Amino acid sequence: MNYKISVIDDNVSDTEYVGALAACWAESAGHTLKICTFPSAEAFFFQYEVEQDFDILLLDIEMGEMNGVELAKKVRQENDGVQIVFITGFPDFIAEGYEVAALHYLMKPVSYEKLHEVLDRAAANLAKTEKRLRVTFDRRTDFVPLSQILYVEAQKQCVLIHTFEETYRMKQSFAETVEKLDEFFFKCQRSFCVNLSHITQIKSSSVLLKNGEEVPISRGMAEKIGKEIIRLF
Repeated sequence: MNYKISVIDDNVSDTEYVGALAACWAESAGHTLKICTFPSAEAFFFQYEVEQDFDILLLDIEMGEMNGVELAKKVRQENDGVQIVFITGFPDFIAEGYEVAALHYLMKPVSYEKLHEVLDRAAANLAKTEKRLRVTFDRRTDFVPLSQILYVEAQKQCVLIHTFEETYRMKQSFAETVEKLDEFFFKCQRSFCVNLSHITQIKSSSVLLKNGEEVPISRGMAEKIGKEIIRLF
């Protein structure tokens, strides 16, 4: 599986150490991991307002003006799926962790075995929680379950997110959007990425979807799509 982890700590040494342990866990478990590090809660939240696709937060508590618990509360206001793990040298805040549904508290210095165990639990929880795509449009933000997306279409400087219920138009690059999807999405043509789970028929130049729509595919792509569907389902 692919995971995006954030390590947030104002101590550079601790950040590098925890990040290295997380990378070892991913390698041993066969996961692909993207690790982003931040020196403060404020720095993370600034980035989080743009990218809300983090899966796991490894979060120090005692930091600058905004501490880890305050940051976790802000994140939880709109994201109940992200796995939050506090890593701290201070046990005083444990009770507050229940307010933000923290997965666990780890005391510094963190051992590889304990972090490994916690990350395994986080991965198991994420497997039960359907991944969603953050879609911003008309000054609104929705979190659309990936299973509801039929296909994604490039349109100049924007992308169209086609679902069973509606089509969202978002100002974002096609490549950046596709990167946030999961393994069930297949780039079938230069400007189209289709959800393989919604294909009912594969033709030579298009695929037919459950809602009756046809999505164009590149020449020679039909066989590749068929093999991917067999592999995944």
